Amino acid sequence: MVNRSFQLALVLMITLLSASAALAAAETVFFPSADGKTEIVGYLFRPQTPGPHPAIVLLHGRGGLYSTNVNKGCTLVSCGTVSACNAGGLSKRHAMWAQYWAARGYIALLPDSFGPRGKARGFGRFTHDDPDRDDVNEKTVRPLDAEGALTWLRGQRDVVAGRIFLQGWSNGGSTALNVLQRQGTKQGFRGALAFYPGCGPKALLAQTLTTSAPITMLLGADDEEVSPQRCQEFAQRSIAAGSRIDVTLYPGATHGFDDPGRKRQSVPGNAAATADVLKRAIAIVDALKD
Repeated sequence: MVNRSFQLALVLMITLLSASAALAAAETVFFPSADGKTEIVGYLFRPQTPGPHPAIVLLHGRGGLYSTNVNKGCTLVSCGTVSACNAGGLSKRHAMWAQYWAARGYIALLPDSFGPRGKARGFGRFTHDDPDRDDVNEKTVRPLDAEGALTWLRGQRDVVAGRIFLQGWSNGGSTALNVLQRQGTKQGFRGALAFYPGCGPKALLAQTLTTSAPITMLLGADDEEVSPQRCQEFAQRSIAAGSRIDVTLYPGATHGFDDPGRKRQSVPGNAAATADVLKRAIAIVDALKD
């Protein structure tokens, strides 16, 4: 018998991917990182309704933005460089989520932190200590790319400057938490969704987060790459320090539970988690309108 959660998740994903045909193709844009030296390439998905719109910046994980079908030979992605890693080569998960937000009235921006630095193919599992990752790390490098995306979006006439959000997966989820640590109580990103981030000292700027921006952490109880317990303890300390963090722990869900591929979604916990988060994500972000 086909798992009911899998059926529901599959229906939701098929609906999203079918609706994507009605959306404009991703627009490739370039903007400066806040590091002052790197030009970031990004993929912009716009709603089909008139603006201005709120926006969300989507931060990829250690595997990068692109599908494993095209990324093996990818290194540099930059203006004027021909690469198989481009708007048409985005992974299904990244394309699905960008289309999800655009279909609901949000401008979605997917910045590529790796391609402009010659690492478009991304990194494999359990490579966190690889020295080749130092110049794209989630503590001191990638937050500057997210801040550059924020500045660029604030300058777009069809963006509501006070309603720009963050969503990140894994390494990108840790990056999102570090961005809000740097932001503190300043006005910036309105809030964040952090999917299965690394929460240890190698991934985060501090083991207690202090920020005025609300955060939702979405964790898999059976995560095989990062520790959900460590993230829960991090959230508890941060809440005690005054931060607003809501944690959802999905039973039976693994790392990357929202990957729409059939192999990942064949795990009942992943299918249930995906179905739930696809229903809840828009409500979480919409609740932060004011």
